[in-house]
Amino acid sequence: MTQSLHRRGLLLTGAAFLTAACTGGRAEAQNSGAEAAYANSPFRRVTDAQWRARLSPLAFQVLRHEGTERPGTSSLNDEHRRGVFHCRGCDLPLFRSQWKFDSGTGWPSFYRVIDGAVGTRADFAIGVRRTEYHCARCLGHHGHVFEDGPRPTGLRYCNNGVALSFRPA
Repeated sequence: MTQSLHRRGLLLTGAAFLTAACTGGRAEAQNSGAEAAYANSPFRRVTDAQWRARLSPLAFQVLRHEGTERPGTSSLNDEHRRGVFHCRGCDLPLFRSQWKFDSGTGWPSFYRVIDGAVGTRADFAIGVRRTEYHCARCLGHHGHVFEDGPRPTGLRYCNNGVALSFRPA
């Protein structure tokens, strides 16, 4: 797959590559356009002090400083109603409840994200390459995406529950 993407002149990394690998290379614009669509969002101009006032201390640490909540601590692990999971920072819809699954990791996990809702970047914080994803509108950190999820995508968006809010249908 990597060679076929390079032959087509695509240079994809992270979730964009993972998504392209699952869709035959059709997702090349998904990652780059996600953040650009919200470039003028007022959430991009909120200061660190304003974020600190808006969010709980743990949500602030996760969303604004790429922290991680302890596994098994989120009440959203047990959320099974129909609805939509939103970014706690700016309320952008990120995941539909039917895409949630129990990954056994202790964090809410999803196999698909709403188109255009997240951006990605390479993360080497623990010494190995991972793909970090964040809200496309406010750039709040949510978690990492891995290639060990269920069908149909094979992806696992491993999300910090404190970075999400849930709205039942």
